[in-house]
Amino acid sequence: MTTHNEFSRCVAQYDPHALPVSAAQAITRQWATPVATVERVALRDALDRVLASDIVSPIDVPSHDNSAMDGYAFNGTALTSGAPSVELSVVGKALAGHPFAGRVEAAQCVRVMTGACVPQGCDTVVPQELVERSADSTSIRFAADAVQPGANRRLAGEDLARGHAALRAGRVVRASDLGLLASLGIGEINVRRRLRVAFFSTGDELRSLGEPLDPGSVYDSNRYTLFAMLRRLNVDTLDFGVIRDEPAALEAALRSAAASADVVLTSGGVSVGEADFTRQLLQTFGDVAFWSLAMRPGRPLAFGRVWSGERPGLGLPALFFGLPGNPVAVMVTFYQIVREVLLLMSGATPQPLPLIHAASLRPIRKRAGRTEFQRGIAVQNASGQWQVTPTGSQSSGVLSSMSEANCFIVLGHEEGDIAEGERVSIMLFHGLI
Repeated sequence: MTTHNEFSRCVAQYDPHALPVSAAQAITRQWATPVATVERVALRDALDRVLASDIVSPIDVPSHDNSAMDGYAFNGTALTSGAPSVELSVVGKALAGHPFAGRVEAAQCVRVMTGACVPQGCDTVVPQELVERSADSTSIRFAADAVQPGANRRLAGEDLARGHAALRAGRVVRASDLGLLASLGIGEINVRRRLRVAFFSTGDELRSLGEPLDPGSVYDSNRYTLFAMLRRLNVDTLDFGVIRDEPAALEAALRSAAASADVVLTSGGVSVGEADFTRQLLQTFGDVAFWSLAMRPGRPLAFGRVWSGERPGLGLPALFFGLPGNPVAVMVTFYQIVREVLLLMSGATPQPLPLIHAASLRPIRKRAGRTEFQRGIAVQNASGQWQVTPTGSQSSGVLSSMSEANCFIVLGHEEGDIAEGERVSIMLFHGLI
């Protein structure tokens, strides 16, 4: 196991007071060790779980050559005689699940339905709408150039060949994957244990829903956004509630969370305020790699490891993210820093969040030397090109801006002010939030 001193040395080259976002992402990714425990689950319980091993196909899919459409199966050499049309006698019928038992000779064909086995001696299917049938349906005629040899035949193993990997380890199982696995006759699979994530909010001003608001107090919204974002990742959540700004209470919550979970998330309590004790406590029984990012919103963000014992190395460890207290900053830092780590620790192989280009319909003020994630409303114009407008106030306390927006406007570390009409990168919320 890596010691806390080694953990700190891995970021010695960085300034923990203002770490670039890309560096923070690289550091946190490095320390995202996947959970080791593997569980075997039934197929219907596998949705959104992470595959622990490759799924190798035990059969060919499809298991036999079959027709891609309703029509007539025949030997494609009949198309090469040089005659302008082909005439074949109909010697039988094949339905899905009810194959034609005999062999088809030259100048013969078999009526086939979609999915039916292609009869022995046949390699081509002509669609039924391209043929003329005799009055008694015992023969057909069609133009020789209507199809090519081998047309409309799905080969055995064309979808998946026996012995080949159908799904790779690290995949988050989707609805289509359940159908694929069922088509292979697989009813149970090995998946990683769900990641356990504990979270709580800090602050004397916070009230839980149902409590009266005293002067200067506010309802705690961060735990609800955190719960929702974690729920989307299919992790097991442990909500520790609201913890007051008291060192003893914070210490007990952090140690208990570390003993119960793989990752601990807090919101609030990591800035330089006099009542922000979280960072101070972590320096006693944890290890902080960095605590501030060159990022807006989300500058005060602590990352490290916390232990359930009295000092680093004692008890059970958990990765720690101390998120800012402002609601928008919580969501931005979660999606840009925390999300990938949780996926990696779940054993998944996350793909980079896609960025697309859009023309800004308004000028945007931006200070070089930090990455900004502004909220925006993106639309496609009549030509299909993306355009984006910031959602007014970009204050990290205006949570309604996240509900109003449908994308992040991603402004890079070195970028400055954006002129109206200039192209910017956007990250759509669809599929993310």
